[in-house]
Amino acid sequence: MNCTRIAGCARAATLTLAAAIVVVLTACAGSPLQPFTTDTPPLVLVPAALAGVQDKRGRFREIYCAVLQARAGEVPDHRPCDDALTRLGTEPAGTGKPVPLGASSRRLVAAVVPGIGFDCFAQWLQPPGTVAAHVRKFGYEQQLMKVDALSSSANNARQIRDAVMAMTLAPGAPRLVLVGYSKGAPDVLEAIVNHPEIRPRVAAVVSMAGAVGGSALANDAQQYQADLLRHFPGATCESGDGGAVASLRPGVRRAWLAQNPLPSGVPTYSVVTLPQPERISSILRGTNQDLNMIDGRNDSQVIFYDQVIPGSSLVGYINADHWAIAVPIARAHDKIGTLFVTENAYPREALLEAVLRFVEEDLAARGK
Repeated sequence: MNCTRIAGCARAATLTLAAAIVVVLTACAGSPLQPFTTDTPPLVLVPAALAGVQDKRGRFREIYCAVLQARAGEVPDHRPCDDALTRLGTEPAGTGKPVPLGASSRRLVAAVVPGIGFDCFAQWLQPPGTVAAHVRKFGYEQQLMKVDALSSSANNARQIRDAVMAMTLAPGAPRLVLVGYSKGAPDVLEAIVNHPEIRPRVAAVVSMAGAVGGSALANDAQQYQADLLRHFPGATCESGDGGAVASLRPGVRRAWLAQNPLPSGVPTYSVVTLPQPERISSILRGTNQDLNMIDGRNDSQVIFYDQVIPGSSLVGYINADHWAIAVPIARAHDKIGTLFVTENAYPREALLEAVLRFVEEDLAARGK
């Protein structure tokens, strides 16, 4: 490689690294990630079943394994099923039922709410749309819901509400599945609580690596750090109401959950990223180690138990870090992938297909 190419790679990598430091909300060295505080509700860490969570990992594994096997030659970044999922504790056995892999009868629409800062780097990332193209083959749809990159969850909940109410939806049972990725999960939860008029239009809510209980990395972060993403090359995002970082703090999220019971009429599902340590990209290992001081079972941004919606169905633990499950950096920027985002490859197309098939089957079993 000549010096000109090396310099170009270094500049690109430096830009990505600078953005990553902001996006992942690196905490200040030496200060506790979870400081002493008395402003949270009483908390207790208990097995998921005692928090009203239904463990449905067995059936999801059957569906995901079948999808991965069937799509092995069709989707990029293929993995064997045992490498795509992480086993935690005693996983329930599968049902033994066949897995239909043909066209969807419900034709669910996955409306994905992205995480903090997405609009700031979306133009640079240029998502290829392969996930949407893949699930469309089987009668599903996937679309990105636009929310403020740097605003609070309350602000973005209003935007979700307006977008849902503006949609022209087919008659019959609701088909819309709100999928909240990272900060998008609390945005979605606030939307269905604060704006009940959208509930008849929503078939289900899915947390995908969602910061449901917040991220301890946000405790020492400030909004001005996130606001630096406005200067990312090609960024068109605005500061919004400046509440994005505060919305991710665990004290804020847990207090909100304590004060805002989720509606029983909208089924919720939790897809949790719990990577093996070697599956965390090199650029994310610093924040992974920071969170290790609280719990080693984290995806570099969120601890595994903070990704579960209370009272939801636990779908599965995904062997991918926080970025790999949803942000295809390495596919669009291979040199950066080689240098920094080293574990970004994941079969996202097959994953969303499996999640939608699982939700569709589960809704039918509930009579919804």
